[in-house]
Amino acid sequence: MRNLVLFLLYGVLGLLDLPAQAYQRIYRFPIKQEIAAPVRKIVLDGLEEAKEWEADLILIEMDTYGGAVDAADDIRTALLNSPIPVWVYIENNAASAGAFISIACTKIFMKPGATMGAATVVGSDGEKVDEKYQSFMRAKMRETALQRGRNPSIAEAMVDGSVVVPGVNDSGKVVSLTSSEALNLGFSDGTYSSLQELLRAQGLENSEQKEFDSGGARSLVLFFLRPEVSGILLSIILLGIFFELQSPGVGLPGLAALIAALLFFIPNYLEGMAMYWEILLFVVGLLLLGLEIFVIPGFGIAGIAGGLLMLVSLVLSITANLPAEPGWGISAPEPNGLIRSLWVLVLALSGSLALALLALKFLPQSTFFRRVSVETELKSQAGFRSSNPVDLDLIGRAGKTLGPLRPGGTIEIDGKEWEAHSLSGWIERGHSVEVVQYENNILLVKPASAVKADT
Repeated sequence: MRNLVLFLLYGVLGLLDLPAQAYQRIYRFPIKQEIAAPVRKIVLDGLEEAKEWEADLILIEMDTYGGAVDAADDIRTALLNSPIPVWVYIENNAASAGAFISIACTKIFMKPGATMGAATVVGSDGEKVDEKYQSFMRAKMRETALQRGRNPSIAEAMVDGSVVVPGVNDSGKVVSLTSSEALNLGFSDGTYSSLQELLRAQGLENSEQKEFDSGGARSLVLFFLRPEVSGILLSIILLGIFFELQSPGVGLPGLAALIAALLFFIPNYLEGMAMYWEILLFVVGLLLLGLEIFVIPGFGIAGIAGGLLMLVSLVLSITANLPAEPGWGISAPEPNGLIRSLWVLVLALSGSLALALLALKFLPQSTFFRRVSVETELKSQAGFRSSNPVDLDLIGRAGKTLGPLRPGGTIEIDGKEWEAHSLSGWIERGHSVEVVQYENNILLVKPASAVKADT
């Protein structure tokens, strides 16, 4: 009963909307790609520009198969709160998240042959997700339809086929409406073969129009916000760090990872996805990793902590945030978006690992690698000699570690430094060791106490 009263109330309010002749300035922007961070930015920027331009009407040109629920919910909320009426013209598809956004608009117009609906929540694998997410989406669709004076049961049936709507859904299948069905059910406000025909029919053909400008720097931001581009940048970051760890120093892999990180974080920061503290986590993690590589060689607590901080930062930076807590200024990640971002990271990690293994296996055999690598054999007949050969007499000699062996490092024997490798795990600085064998001019040592115990 309550839903029926609200439905009638919003319907009456809709009749009190401004006459079309009052819309002298129309601001237009498109939603013609997957609903994700770039579309969120287009809509939020478009709404802000429309207010600054003092538009009387906002017109969205829609053609999408859907996308991320978190981005769609942000857009839906912004449309419902817009002080300027928002119309949507569905040119072909308004599926899933596209239907969710369309229902939030003041009026819906469709092109003949266009469809709207099928808003069941699915995971990254395309399979229907748990009931709690479906329940959330049903509630959102129902409330959105009520606020715009549309039939809430039809909106729910777009999510859940078990919602029976006489004459609309008797088969138990999720509802999708054609342009004629939507018009007959009062779910759309008109069917027009083109946007120009819509404007003429509404008496708006002479209205001043302004279109969303996606060129310049904004186009670059939108490009790097695309999910596939973010995924590639993630892979470059992870691969760069992996190969840099294989040969510590500031080389090409490290430089590539740094550039990819800048291209990853800057657009997300401008969009409001990556908060300053999330980027700071990455910087701290990078410093800890550098400390592990250059100051305390090995892979211990600092390296593990640094790697984890960097992974956490990457996940949080592509996750939408809830409103900031008063007094703190720090916003928490949106739970549903966090799960999606974790999946993105898992896929990026898996892809990066596969590429790294393939590179390690096939790159040394490639023509390019042979061209840039040195294959000349340094023969003794040509005068080449190994530097600092290890004296066989050193086996059994005692020495002292000049630094920690983790497991590699240096030791001192009779005032002379030698490169050494521990055979008994880490050995701290200042410990007595004994040479037990040598390999490739590297002394292999054990703690002196361990050697005595063995004998």
